[in-house]
Amino acid sequence: AYEEAVHTDTFIYCCDSLGLDPDEIYKMYETVPSIKAKDDFVVNLTKSILDPNFETNTTENIQRFLHDLIGFYVIMEGIFFYAGFAMMLSLRRHNKMVGVGQQFEYIMRDESIHLAFGCDLINTIKSENPEIWTAEFKAEVTELIKKAVELEINYALDACPNGLLGITSQQFVDYVKHIADRRLERIGLDKVYAAEN
Repeated sequence: AYEEAVHTDTFIYCCDSLGLDPDEIYKMYETVPSIKAKDDFVVNLTKSILDPNFETNTTENIQRFLHDLIGFYVIMEGIFFYAGFAMMLSLRRHNKMVGVGQQFEYIMRDESIHLAFGCDLINTIKSENPEIWTAEFKAEVTELIKKAVELEINYALDACPNGLLGITSQQFVDYVKHIADRRLERIGLDKVYAAEN
């Protein structure tokens, strides 16, 4: 939680440094359809853990809990955040916006740790409850990740239809698919895209 608070402060600092209005940027979750679609998707992925009466006392509830953990760690932190970093880090590699790029590198360092923790947690729950990892549930999780990739690609093409310095729109699409495959493999599922990084 502390690291996420630092990330929020960093985001505001970057907006201020670039002369952007943080309120306007935050409101894009309500005003830009491709961003709103991603936000709605993520909110719906993590509903059960926000329910104070939720318990992991049945196979179905453990699956629901795992579903939400995958939504948070694999999709939000492992796909959406990583994809969002690609554009800024591409500029950094070309000596553009170096200071802001360095801030994103620090955030990515933290998110890599969060992602690793989340995948370890997911895999531990799977190993302790093998009955939950059914063919149907694996297919459901794979479809969730495919939907996340579709939403991220729509956003990327909306945000940078012509690419930007160092990364084309197609390279961005390939990158999103590549990291999705890595996330799938990390939790014991088959790759879907076989995209090059």
